[in-house]
Amino acid sequence: MNRKFFILFGPPGAGKGTQAGALAERFNLCHISTGELLRSEIAAGTALGAKAKALIDNGNLVPDEMVEAMIEAKFQSVDGVDGFLLDGFPRTVSQAEALDAMLSKNGESVTACLSIMIPDSLVHERIAHRALLEGRADDARDEVVSNRIQTYHAKTEPLIAYYKSAGLYREVNGVGTIDQVRERIFQQI
Repeated sequence: MNRKFFILFGPPGAGKGTQAGALAERFNLCHISTGELLRSEIAAGTALGAKAKALIDNGNLVPDEMVEAMIEAKFQSVDGVDGFLLDGFPRTVSQAEALDAMLSKNGESVTACLSIMIPDSLVHERIAHRALLEGRADDARDEVVSNRIQTYHAKTEPLIAYYKSAGLYREVNGVGTIDQVRERIFQQI
């Protein structure tokens, strides 16, 4: 197999979900949103969903092994695409290492990490707007949003150095219209 594996990266509210559909369509990729995978488990009322809901409602991350198992199952179950667009995974260096190990079992590797960057002030504004539009309770409380931003800086930002050192990091300015940001991402791919 010669599949591509793109990571869509950035703080909460950067526009990863907004941009993912167009990227997946243009490059024939399967979009895997860990948030959507988890929300579908929650909606289905599974044990995994109940555990994830309690964590997410408090602004915490779901344990690595739960997320990694879902991702690997998705890689194995999807055919007819040129690759995958990961949105929300990896979020930590240990998850990135697990992803590398998962892919190397099949002789595959990450193609690029596409990072949509916005300032923290815009994170608050966009998440508040998303909470209204999508009815996402996890986005509605300021303390939860602040915790998500702090968690991003502490646990997820180290991925920048991880992917830079591998020569796979591509940064995109996430400020502007959806179309402007999308065009910047297309140029990076």
